[in-house]
Amino acid sequence: MARRGFRLSRSPGRAQATGQCRLGGPALIEPETPWPEHNGVPLSLHAVLDTDALAAWLGTELPVRPGLLNFFYLDPDLPYEEYRKLDLSGPGMCRVIPADPARAVVMTAPRPARSYAAMPVHAAEVTMLPDCWDVEDDDVEFDRGRHWGAPSLILSEMGDLDGNTAGSHCAFGWPDTSYTLKVSSRDSDGAAVHLLQLAEDTELGWGWGDAGTLYFTIPAKAFAAGDFRQATAQVLCC
Repeated sequence: MARRGFRLSRSPGRAQATGQCRLGGPALIEPETPWPEHNGVPLSLHAVLDTDALAAWLGTELPVRPGLLNFFYLDPDLPYEEYRKLDLSGPGMCRVIPADPARAVVMTAPRPARSYAAMPVHAAEVTMLPDCWDVEDDDVEFDRGRHWGAPSLILSEMGDLDGNTAGSHCAFGWPDTSYTLKVSSRDSDGAAVHLLQLAEDTELGWGWGDAGTLYFTIPAKAFAAGDFRQATAQVLCC
């Protein structure tokens, strides 16, 4: 069940940032790529991941090298009355757009998409397990004389790998406990890969409801094929 991932933390300077990984800022997309929209409303750029800088740690868990990954989500700067009129369902709410770093250009968000301040991030390599409370007894072998269940095994023997990353920005690996089961690998045909977890961030100025978190995932088969058009996003909050 272990997966390789990253915890994303603010970098005090670009020298400490991991490649071109950052939160907010303008998009880094190829010149012919149009800015993504949903029903005519431009999406907001929330993060860029530099997979070339992440590839060494991910190894075979990164089956393709997509270069830069731009993460967009529908988050327009509109009055509440106008926002309520938008279609807030369907895959058009988000886009994950890859770009060749050698061809990517800086593109600023058109109005009324929100523009967040660029925040370079350091991607700390971590080995993650799913949160202990999301693991079922049949998912792992354990000594039933020593442990009352799979959560007991993880808490006592593998506590430093506990996958509860609630309140953190993370890439790949496992998302936090509230979403782990959504990307369970128990069903190979329906398996999904976790791409990015963005928590509420008052410094950047984004949030999604009460303690809300934004998750980007992609079907494992689409990920292996490099088809990021199938990526989806979902917000969960209290």
